[in-house]
Amino acid sequence: MKNLPHFCRGEVVRGFGRGSKELGIPTANFPDSVVDHLPADICTGIYYGWACVGNGDVHRMVMSIGWNPYYKNTKKSMETHIIHTFKEDFYGEILSIVIVGYIRPEKSFDSLDSLIAAIYSDIEEAKRRLDLPEHNKLKEDIFFRTTVDQIMNGHCSL
Repeated sequence: MKNLPHFCRGEVVRGFGRGSKELGIPTANFPDSVVDHLPADICTGIYYGWACVGNGDVHRMVMSIGWNPYYKNTKKSMETHIIHTFKEDFYGEILSIVIVGYIRPEKSFDSLDSLIAAIYSDIEEAKRRLDLPEHNKLKEDIFFRTTVDQIMNGHCSL
């Protein structure tokens, strides 16, 4: 994927309502306008990288890009799980991310427990990879130091 790392930001919108409730793994979702602007060579699958809400701290993240075959979605989505515990929801805030690397293709699972186990495995893999010096340095990228007031139109930018 020649377009990685990929820098992206947009407003957090309500998703399908299953991340926290059904899976116990909260996700921040981008609007369709952000999903539609992904480069063509960023295929569906599970990715890892860095994320920042508003002007807050930068945290590790894993992201699902695609149709989530287990749920048979009809709409492509970008669902970001930030590896940090937040005290409250942040719908309407600006989420800035850098997609650093690819973990695996998206796939269906035979049970909810299998899906949850795979997500936890993805989280551990993301932590391991983001500790590598070449990935860790992106946490300090100037992209995360731009203020929310300077953000342009809530869609991805390189």
